[in-house]
Amino acid sequence: MKKEIIINSTEYETRLAMLEDDLLVELQAEKAESDRMVGDIYKGKIKTVLPGMQAAFVDIGMEKAAYLHSSDIGKDYGRRYDSEELDEEESPADIVRKRRRAGIETVLKANQEVLVQVIKEPISTKGPRISTEISIPGRYVVLVPDDDHIRISKRVSDWGERKRLKKIVAPMRPEGFGLILRTEAVGHEERELRADIKRLLKLWSKLKRKADTQKAPALIHKEAEMIISMIRDVFTDDVNRLVVDNRPDYKKIMSYARQVAPNLKDRVELYKGDLPLFDVYDLEPEIDKMLQRKVWIKKGAYLIIDQTEAMVTIDVNTGRFVGSRDQERTILETNLAAAREIARQVRLRDIGGLIVCDFIDMYNRDNRRRLYEEFQKCFDNDRAKRGINPVTDFGLIEMTRERVRPSHMQVLSEPCPCCDGMGRILAKENLATKIERWFIRARADRKYSAFNLVVSPPLAGTLTGNGTNRIDRLMKMHKFKINLVRDTTLPQQEFRIYNADDNRELTEVYAV
Repeated sequence: MKKEIIINSTEYETRLAMLEDDLLVELQAEKAESDRMVGDIYKGKIKTVLPGMQAAFVDIGMEKAAYLHSSDIGKDYGRRYDSEELDEEESPADIVRKRRRAGIETVLKANQEVLVQVIKEPISTKGPRISTEISIPGRYVVLVPDDDHIRISKRVSDWGERKRLKKIVAPMRPEGFGLILRTEAVGHEERELRADIKRLLKLWSKLKRKADTQKAPALIHKEAEMIISMIRDVFTDDVNRLVVDNRPDYKKIMSYARQVAPNLKDRVELYKGDLPLFDVYDLEPEIDKMLQRKVWIKKGAYLIIDQTEAMVTIDVNTGRFVGSRDQERTILETNLAAAREIARQVRLRDIGGLIVCDFIDMYNRDNRRRLYEEFQKCFDNDRAKRGINPVTDFGLIEMTRERVRPSHMQVLSEPCPCCDGMGRILAKENLATKIERWFIRARADRKYSAFNLVVSPPLAGTLTGNGTNRIDRLMKMHKFKINLVRDTTLPQQEFRIYNADDNRELTEVYAV
């Protein structure tokens, strides 16, 4: 399978796209004013302990208190095990289920200071979710303080390789620390693994000293920025190419690659073309489709994706696809194509929580099993934890998928002011960025130099307010003349661009 990573950086936003066989399957975006929190380590202070919920709320210096459940409290806080011997092959989740837990009120008290790590970002009205079980990821190894086990990623299926890795790292395990071998450790030797552990121990010593001297609440350790953390996690040996359009980011990636993966640095390219990088790969239309309910599949079938706070439902419809004379065969072909597209959309939209997929009913048990196996296979490359149930008698596949941050639907859109929140429109910030991309395409064409930009007053405020005038910046950058016109009759999610010389509309000329 051909894999590529495409990174587009601007002053306001950084976007990372993953392609598999030239198909967009994953998108990560980070705005300049909103840092990610997952992986950050804080020294917090217990505000409230709720025995009835077996949870506590912790002040980590944010507007909303962080949520700490008893299942996320480590053994260093008085947790006990059913047995002294735990299977080292088991995942942390398996081990958690074997713990005999004392009530949370016996191990945590109000005003107590705790070192915690964010495991889930704030979503909707909820604050971040945290854990006292700290883990520090490296390229090949995850260091787990206050632990004494060696575990290996479940994705490493070769038992011979699992034994080899465990044999190598067992003598290296620092006293008082556990180790988790990542998938990327496969095939690597003692020298590389030892160097990774040494880097992580040095980082832990540094943040531990800071935690001992800081007063709660305080940020102790900031997880690496999106580009470096994603490169650490996804820029692996099976990636054919990485393309980035920003020179400072290119230098960061090359510096990281030289230190931890020198064999990959020749696969990093700096894009220098005039056309926006995502346009070169035709990614913008795919990103725009992420906000649409209806997703077309080949042969005229389609999906309807509805996202609520509690769950996501995905309905499969044959649409215009009538197939051959065999109805069961037609339905199977539609369901298999839908399974592949559902897996792509779930990864692309970063949908988490409970997902219910309503496939077209099939009466043949072999066809149901084939659909279930194909659906599972389609998620093989998904990095999120998940659980998938077999097809029910009603044609449903129910699954859960790890949710650590809001989905792209929640990030890229906002409640529509025209329908009392029942629908959504593109957020003003993202619409402003879309206008900027329009002018970048116009610059590459070099046909026009003066424009009338017509927008709604709220969108005009985004373009000219918040301490930065984007219109002035566009004019200086591209040597354009842009006249901003406020139109109270224009919907907030729309804009119009005209050639200032003859007033001819150009909106669709450089649109994607």
